[in-house]
Amino acid sequence: MIQPRSIVNIADNSGAKIGRIFKVLGSSHKRYAEIGELVVLSVQKAEPRKSVKKKDVLHAVVVRQTKAVRRKDGSYIRFDENAVVILEKGKKEPMAGRIFGPIPREVAEAGFKTIASKAAEIV
Repeated sequence: MIQPRSIVNIADNSGAKIGRIFKVLGSSHKRYAEIGELVVLSVQKAEPRKSVKKKDVLHAVVVRQTKAVRRKDGSYIRFDENAVVILEKGKKEPMAGRIFGPIPREVAEAGFKTIASKAAEIV
């Protein structure tokens, strides 16, 4: 369960490393974000000389969470970290060219097929 003020890792090569969630997109009072849902975050830590800087406000999609998620076949999937991928402004396209770590297939089912295609491993 990712909620406002959660610290997340950023799983792409956009230049941002760590971000803080401050809004879960969906409805006006949506509290928690699951895998495949949109969030707004602020960059807390970034690499120098990259396009994304510290304090930038960006949209992202949740790709990994530590809370177990139940799949339709009855199995559960969970990860060791909370991670997001930064998106282009107004699009469902990733800002970066590479995505690190495993990506669950729920991300592709949520409509982010380009993120799934750029991922090295789909779980």
